[in-house]
Amino acid sequence: MLLTVTAKILGAITSIYMFLCAFRVLMSWTPGLNAGKVGTFLAAAVDPYLALFSRIKLFKTQRFDFSPIAALAVLSVANNLFQTVALSGRVTVGFFLSLIIGALWSAVSFVLSFVSACALVRIVVYLARWNSLSPVWVILDAILNPILYHINKVIYRNKAVDYLQGLITGFLVLILFRAAGGALLRLLGSLLLSLPF
Repeated sequence: MLLTVTAKILGAITSIYMFLCAFRVLMSWTPGLNAGKVGTFLAAAVDPYLALFSRIKLFKTQRFDFSPIAALAVLSVANNLFQTVALSGRVTVGFFLSLIIGALWSAVSFVLSFVSACALVRIVVYLARWNSLSPVWVILDAILNPILYHINKVIYRNKAVDYLQGLITGFLVLILFRAAGGALLRLLGSLLLSLPF
């Protein structure tokens, strides 16, 4: 009884904290929103937690910081754990492992979806013959080019590839990888959940 009540309280706290973290990340994209009492409160409440992940170099590239995704993934695992304990009153090792793997895949899946969406937008812009030198498209190219380079290097074995062909190939590989990874992890998750311990 005490375990269930504690899990419900902790689940509610992690849900609220996840919302605050997500809101803080969104506020950081618009510097004008950081001012005022709400911005100060959120910074004091959330920044120390987010800073733990921003120190890890694995989550950062030259242009992007994926550490907020990792921070939210950890909170998501904790929240799912608390909710499961609140409902069932117990947690198995298999369930805990499936939660961790699911959270990691959620973060990877988000990045794959984001990059796939960027590639699709770039394909449409290219086919529509819009101004490809606009700063927006230059930023999208900066996101896509390193990833597309590695994909096309494997697929075409260092042969020269037309830009549109490289975009389409990269988009299809990203979509297939996301679908195959999701199916594999669902299978692994069901195997882990069936463990008796």
